Amino acid sequence: MKKSSHNWVVALAAGDGNRLRSVTTTGTGDAVPKQFCSLRGGPSLLLETLERAESVAAPERICVVVASQHRRWWRSMLSSTRSANVIVQPMNRGTANGILLPLLHIEARDPDARIVILPSDHYVRDEPILVTALESALGRLDNEAEEIILLGIHPERAEPDLGYIIPGLADGPGFCRVVRFVEKPSELLAHHLVEAGGLWNAFILVARMGALLSLFASRHPHMVATMRSAIGCDGGRADDKNTMFEIYRELPVTDFSRHLLSGAEAFLRVFRVEQCGWSDLGTPERLVKTLRSLPGNTPPGRWTQKLQR
Repeated sequence: MKKSSHNWVVALAAGDGNRLRSVTTTGTGDAVPKQFCSLRGGPSLLLETLERAESVAAPERICVVVASQHRRWWRSMLSSTRSANVIVQPMNRGTANGILLPLLHIEARDPDARIVILPSDHYVRDEPILVTALESALGRLDNEAEEIILLGIHPERAEPDLGYIIPGLADGPGFCRVVRFVEKPSELLAHHLVEAGGLWNAFILVARMGALLSLFASRHPHMVATMRSAIGCDGGRADDKNTMFEIYRELPVTDFSRHLLSGAEAFLRVFRVEQCGWSDLGTPERLVKTLRSLPGNTPPGRWTQKLQR
């Protein structure tokens, strides 16, 4: 698929990775967020995500959202990334604010942007499967400008600690309407969801800029107006560290899935992605399963070292 000049990727890399602190803490006691770590002693998960992003967007249209307190880890990793594409959050105020900030930066450069949101702390064994799914979702935007498309991973097993998308009626090859979301079900319910066709929610989504900003404006207009002012849109204040810190300190902690996507199912579609060895590496247990599946099968005594930077 030819990369559109309006394709943009936002790589989310500002998380703290608290659930994996026990296996990402260095000998000096520093807990390294997992996106800056490597499973196999090679590129970090963040750098693998940026390589994935280049399959659908040119490097100059790939933005990375990072946290100011993680600067010592991302500074060297992103040394070849344009400074304008490194979006620094002064503090964590939830995934919704972490997505809105780069959207407004991109809108100022390309109002017609088609956005791919990629978490940067996931592992994917079969990259071509995921890339093909991204291309299919981007292609649908040619005719469906108002939709927000989620990628739902066909489960390899029942995982109680993951979020699920419940698909509804088919709406095109591989696409379905979204009935509802189920977050971290019980083990019994997770088995029922998998048997009924539920999909893992990978928090990977594709949409036009207008559709995403319309969703934000309909749910949290004050947040959008405040952020626009903070980054200098609409003739507002300049985008400086002190201004952003003050703005962020007053922003409500807002979760993108819970506070924006839930209730917006009429505008959502899910694209079913075949099993591709996807994992969010969200718990030590899922990390162990992933490491065991890697070529060479890392010995148990080296799991911690293999994940560290």
